[in-house]
Amino acid sequence: MHKTLRTRRIALLATAATSSLLLSACGGGSVSGSDVKAFSLTINDDNHIVQQELTALGKGSCAAQNKTLPLKIQTLPIGNVDQKVQLLAGQNALPVQFAAGGTPQLTKTLDKAGQVLDLEKTLKDLGVWNDLQPAAVKTVENLYGKFNVMPYQFNIEGIWFNKKLFADHHIATPTTYAQLVAAAAKFKGAGITPFAADGKDGWPLTRLVSGYLYRELGPGALQAVADGKAKLTDPAYVKAAQAVADLGRAGYFGKGVGSIDYDTAVQQFLTGKAAMFYMGSWELGDFNDKTKNKIGADNVGFMPFPTVAGGNGSADQIPANVGLPVAVSAKSYNPKVGDWLSCITKNYGAASLKDQGTVSGFKPNGDTGTLPQLTQTVQDTITKTRTSTLWFEALFNTKATETSQTNAAPLVTGSLSAKDFMQKVQTDLDNG
Repeated sequence: MHKTLRTRRIALLATAATSSLLLSACGGGSVSGSDVKAFSLTINDDNHIVQQELTALGKGSCAAQNKTLPLKIQTLPIGNVDQKVQLLAGQNALPVQFAAGGTPQLTKTLDKAGQVLDLEKTLKDLGVWNDLQPAAVKTVENLYGKFNVMPYQFNIEGIWFNKKLFADHHIATPTTYAQLVAAAAKFKGAGITPFAADGKDGWPLTRLVSGYLYRELGPGALQAVADGKAKLTDPAYVKAAQAVADLGRAGYFGKGVGSIDYDTAVQQFLTGKAAMFYMGSWELGDFNDKTKNKIGADNVGFMPFPTVAGGNGSADQIPANVGLPVAVSAKSYNPKVGDWLSCITKNYGAASLKDQGTVSGFKPNGDTGTLPQLTQTVQDTITKTRTSTLWFEALFNTKATETSQTNAAPLVTGSLSAKDFMQKVQTDLDNG
């Protein structure tokens, strides 16, 4: 389960297909909802959870909808999804549901061409809008500018910590950044790596930069950069990169962070070698796995990125993502599709928790079964969250994303200054 979620998460951070021709390509003949014979879905083949849950709903709560409009799933390797979606869009032959692009730009382009269903209006018309988690709605709006994808997955991010290590060393759960740094110093002094981190891939380190930025400047910090109202080279933005660089300079990521990959970082935390681990809730699979989690699920705690003194952000503004979400074809919509969307929105949240142990952007109405405590903690946090933020590269172009993640390790090892790191990324944003 966790591997599938991680694959999608990394894919979302990686590359996007070029969609510049779509606006002209989508201007041909139209497809009427009356032509739709199946509730079709084109999705990446490693996304087993969504496939399995929709299939289960089709046999259970949504059996009547499935009988009227049968669920039909087509899978593709994740690297081929964007290309296939563009091809089908150009032919006005999009399936009813399709995996949104690797970055928001493809879906935004399709939306401008009239190919993407306005899900906010649709779900409100269907009377099921209130069955969505507000935090998931906000996350989708942050990414796409409007609510136009189904949040079959919803992950929050923060700092997971080893409760026993904190208790043994008489350290209270940090609520401020200064307390976090002080805790790290105490752990390092005791010979314990303060933070497990995947420096090889880079993005877990840049998550810390955006975490600091959101607490210092507020939840609009990176949207301001995307809108051209601020630059990463501005002093307040460089300050955030410097804060993370300082953690590295102090040795708080341990030795050789640039060569540590994802699985090694997970293992460091779950074997008690590291006290803290910034990561998303897609890691619940490992945390709840007794064979992998040597410290025990009961000893794993969760804290949001702490507040920064004098900052405009708050700890209840939680970083979140919706994995690789699913859009709905505007041209394929008809009342039978609406019945399916209504049934999914009402039932998917509880079913996903009960069947898969995974959290979605739908409220868990009904029987969720007995949830592991960590999963319940995540679900409770999501339910209470009203404002969500994105990750560092969420609104970047492909080149800036690559530059950011490639240079994250040099930032924390001291071979690249915070100013130069931000300059490199900003240059790619300006030229993108």
